[in-house]
Amino acid sequence: MTTERRAPLRVAIVCPYSLSVFGGVQGQALGLARALRRRGLVVRVIAPCDGPPPEPGITTVGPTRRFPSNGSIAPITSNHLAAARTLEALRSFAPDVVHLHEPLTPGPTHAALVGTDLPVVGTFHAAYRTGYNKWYAALRKPLQRMVDRLTVCTAVSVEASRDVESAFGVECRILFNGVDVPRFATAEPWPSDEPAIFFVGRHEPRKGLAVLLDAFAGLERRAR
Repeated sequence: MTTERRAPLRVAIVCPYSLSVFGGVQGQALGLARALRRRGLVVRVIAPCDGPPPEPGITTVGPTRRFPSNGSIAPITSNHLAAARTLEALRSFAPDVVHLHEPLTPGPTHAALVGTDLPVVGTFHAAYRTGYNKWYAALRKPLQRMVDRLTVCTAVSVEASRDVESAFGVECRILFNGVDVPRFATAEPWPSDEPAIFFVGRHEPRKGLAVLLDAFAGLERRAR
């Protein structure tokens, strides 16, 4: 008696932001791809790049332009050529599941969401400073149709899920961001007998580094 060996699951991960630019969403997309590959899945990342792909296993859909968004700068591409390349990449790779990061951001995720009948997981990352996304209200009807196409809706935090759930009546599973544990497992602790603060985040106003630096004026001199 022989048993048929199942082919490994094929997962397409689509990111709307340039992988040439450091960012939280980009890092999560690439990190998830590595983690799934370590578990034996076949993974392809589809995203824009402003130069060569940063690592293997990526299909690029073209360069980006930068737009202000939620107190930061979003490197996205939303032209027809990028959409066509996204759909061609999906046809060529033939995934079993499509995972979209920021599924309502214009660009590759839009194209993938409306251009496939496969199971789709959509992960929302952004938490808006005002607690309200004006575009969700202004474009509610077309965006509602897109959200309804998601097989599973997830978010990286309660804050990130709030706008989506209130605007579209969908329940998001809170999965939180992933951490590449093997990468940091051998890291040595910073030797210090004094109190220390470790800041994690990009050096931009929205991340609050200036607030931390200003707060040092009120700390004892032995803190660092």
